[in-house]
Formats: sequence, structure tokens, C-alpha cells
Amino acid sequence: METTSRVGAQAPAAEGGQQVPSARRTVDGYLLAPFPWYGLDEAFTGPRWLMQVGMAADGAVEHGSIGHGDEPSVRNEGTEDKEKFAVVVTVAGNPARRTADGTGLLEATSVSSAAWLAGVGLLSFTWPGQMDHTLRDDWLEQQTETAWVLADDLAGDDWSSLSLPVDGVPTPFHYRESEFGWVLAGSTQAGVHVGAYGRGMSAYGLGFAVIKDIAAYAQ
Repeated sequence: METTSRVGAQAPAAEGGQQVPSARRTVDGYLLAPFPWYGLDEAFTGPRWLMQVGMAADGAVEHGSIGHGDEPSVRNEGTEDKEKFAVVVTVAGNPARRTADGTGLLEATSVSSAAWLAGVGLLSFTWPGQMDHTLRDDWLEQQTETAWVLADDLAGDDWSSLSLPVDGVPTPFHYRESEFGWVLAGSTQAGVHVGAYGRGMSAYGLGFAVIKDIAAYAQ
């Protein structure tokens, strides 16, 4: 995945320029999306919170994330085993197309796009034990590239199959676990791709559904 394809698939920590606490995020970017947003279905009754949206070079909203459960910390290693969260990433189902100025090409999005965003999202809330600030940047760069390699090979041995309900319909997902948490990705009948990542919450009992009123998340 080269730079052009990553324009709409940036790591969550880099979307919008810099990372801002989710409590300070607004619903504005979400409302600009021409596609439906997904979150956990009504079986999940815990807290839900906005994270961020990612935009292509032409300003079109291409993906975004919704958090569920505990808002994960990035640096406090002592909370990693206690936090229970799941983040759902919705990715627009876009074909390959030229940028607005006609000078570049944006690659088509796919299930791999959702898998990569979910994988990098999990890394953004991971601080390996016994690692200082100077080493984490190198570690994060290496792990980000590994996440892309894995996302580009969904048929590989690192992934297993998992069926979860999406809008009440059993849907196949690609699923993998690591020491940092779990990641999954699949496609919906609504024409968007859904990725998810989490820690402390089992992926096996999750279900996904269209968010009927995304503006309610800003309240």
C-alpha cells in the first residue's frame, strides 16, 4: 500500500494531524460521510464514544472509528490488563479513482483496508513493557508495516474465520489475535467494510449494526 492508498487509511494517532482526546472530538466529520457508520449492536450497553475520521486528499471522508467500553490509555502500562474496549472502524467501499485535481490515483478500499486500520489502531493504544519513548517510535513503525503485511494476506495462516452478526445477518470476518489484543475485518451488505480491534472484551460475542443517529454520540 503506497502513499496514495494510505491517504484515506492513516493510523488513528495521525488522523487529522495530531491525537486529541476523544472527549474533545466532534461529530462534524462523521456527518460529512456519504456512507453509514457502524458500531456494536444493541447487545452492548456500555459507553460509546467518538474517535476520529480519516479523509482522502480531496477532502472526502473515507473512514472513521467509534469506541466502546473503557477509553484506552496509551502510555499507562498498568491499566492495559484492566481496560475493556472495542473500537469499530467503518471504511467506505470506494473504487479506484483519481484525486480531485486529477494528478494522482486513490486505490480502491477493501477488507484489507479495514484490517490494516484496525491493526494500526490497536498498536496506537499499545505500549510494550520495558520500552522507553525513543525505542517506541521505531517499534511502532516496524509493527505498523507488519500490520499492513498481515492485512494484505487475509488468506494467510495468521488469520482465522469468524462469523458475527451484522445488522442481524451472519457475516464472515477475518480474525487474528496477538499479545496486544485482537483484530477483525469484513464487509457488509451496506457496501462498506468494517474492521474492529479491542482488548479485554471477547470478539466472539460481538455483533455490529448501523448507527441510526451518529449525532447522539456527541452528547
